[in-house]
Amino acid sequence: MTVTGGCQCGRVRYALSVTPRGTHFCHCRMCQRAAGNVFAGLTGVKKDELSWTRGEPAFYRSSNVAQRGFCRDCGTPLYFGYDKGDWNCVTIGSLDRPEDVSLETHYGVESRLPWLQLCDGMPEHESDDSDTRATGMISNQSEAE
Repeated sequence: MTVTGGCQCGRVRYALSVTPRGTHFCHCRMCQRAAGNVFAGLTGVKKDELSWTRGEPAFYRSSNVAQRGFCRDCGTPLYFGYDKGDWNCVTIGSLDRPEDVSLETHYGVESRLPWLQLCDGMPEHESDDSDTRATGMISNQSEAE
């Protein structure tokens, strides 16, 4: 199964060779700023399961351990990935069929805006500097497989 997605203007497209997993909303301040929203919606695959099929995103080094990809023409946020490790994420909203993924958890909830009420019953995790989940990556994904 191939899952596809891309930016709003269509200049950057990608394909995932597997169904993404670890779908989450990250409420940390870095993700809020990067998404320009109250949280970032992300879903993950291993790095070798993502390929850019049209164009390539521009990358912004959002910290000393991670980068984010976006379309340089329309600005659509597309990607989040740590430099080390096998996992990266694409934004849920950039998927051609975002309805095909299911929310699994919330990260960075210590920064969730107090007026945001999500009654989805999903697990919630606070950021931890030693835990890569703090900015939306799944640190224990291989254990869950």
